[in-house]
Amino acid sequence: MSYQVLARKWRPHDFESMVGQEHVVAALRHALDENRLHHAYLFTGTRGVGKTTLSRILAKCLNCTGEDGKGGVTSHPCGKCEACRAIDEGRFVDYIEIDAASNRSVEEMTTLLERAMYAPSNARYKVYMIDEVHMLTTHAFNAMLKTLEEPPEYVKFILATTDPQKVPVTVLSRCLQFNLRNMTPAAVASHMASIMQAEGLEAEPAALLMLAKGARGSMRDGLSLLDQAIAFAGGKVTLESVRSMLGVIGADVLVDLTCKVLQGDAQAALDIADAMGLQSFSYAQALRDWAALLHRVAIAQRVGQRNDENDPEAAGIEKLAGLMSPEEVQLDYQILLQARNDMAAAPDEYAGFTMAILRMLAFKPAGSLAGARVPVHEEPRKKDAAAKQEASSGLSSVLPAQSHLAQPARPAPRRPQQAAAADPLPPVAEPPAELIEPDLDALQEVAPWDDAGDLQRGE
Repeated sequence: MSYQVLARKWRPHDFESMVGQEHVVAALRHALDENRLHHAYLFTGTRGVGKTTLSRILAKCLNCTGEDGKGGVTSHPCGKCEACRAIDEGRFVDYIEIDAASNRSVEEMTTLLERAMYAPSNARYKVYMIDEVHMLTTHAFNAMLKTLEEPPEYVKFILATTDPQKVPVTVLSRCLQFNLRNMTPAAVASHMASIMQAEGLEAEPAALLMLAKGARGSMRDGLSLLDQAIAFAGGKVTLESVRSMLGVIGADVLVDLTCKVLQGDAQAALDIADAMGLQSFSYAQALRDWAALLHRVAIAQRVGQRNDENDPEAAGIEKLAGLMSPEEVQLDYQILLQARNDMAAAPDEYAGFTMAILRMLAFKPAGSLAGARVPVHEEPRKKDAAAKQEASSGLSSVLPAQSHLAQPARPAPRRPQQAAAADPLPPVAEPPAELIEPDLDALQEVAPWDDAGDLQRGE
């Protein structure tokens, strides 16, 4: 018998074996137990989280007849009746899986809906599973609206998509929608460990955790990476073999690089970057791993670090948390994020990575480890500046003395309190009495006025 990949061999066949989707499983179980069945379901989520698997399990629950052939709708399919075995083997006539990416026209959708009007041949329900439903054309969506809203009682629609934003709201309103979450690295690693034990193979927990992180929330991607790691290692899956396969830089290398940056040793930091290139490591992946390392350092500084014996980064994170200030961690983290955004515009990945290192060396918060140390390449500049200062002082001694007189020294500014104490203001003199009470008779002689207040003019 030919080899079957782990993602297909260990596909769940019932709700009990589903991993990481407890919220969806609980809702479907309650609906099946209480016979509150909807006519259309929509499963959304990223690739490899169990949309197709849930569709097949739901189809088995709807059509399971039990081992004795007298069972009904159940949340615990037996897996032994003809319907359950036929669905698992992909030969059940009344369970139809359609790929909307290749069957997206209105003509194909019309043909499907015409067939849906016929009763199932050998089942309780006829189940249509349309994968990647967002790829259907607008006319195809419009053609299925009426049937999707009021289908025959023996027809169930299960739609699956990785991009629900592209599904029309008229379709969303006719479906019971379930959002499948991304798998956590711990859940993926735990499932990998159980599979490796069942397969009789050995694997280091740290290696499985690294594979789980590389899966980025997808169980299928994680199992595909596990298949690749088994083939690459040729035996026991170790952390070193997984690092070599994925091209991932070890945490000790990034910790050493961060320490060189903290010390201000640009030459040593660039030497580490050159060594990474000789080992064919991806500089773009290195930026992501470095940012993830600083993220964990920031968390360790604020709330402490959890002790995990399977975590190879724990010792390095604890070391950096004691060496770096919180401000420096935040600044370097932002520099790495900016370097990731600039990587596409950089001349090459090496230039983008090394410029991130040089930015960290150029911008340092006050009081940082590298702030007190002057890099080696800046010492000649300091000597040149000192020589220029000595030359300028010698030149000023040669100038004649009149040049100093031409620029009088300015007094130093004083504070308002000092100015008030040094130069008190003179007292305000009393105004003379003549100004307060003017002599009206004298004014009349100088400028005679008439009774109306106008100046008398001579005729």
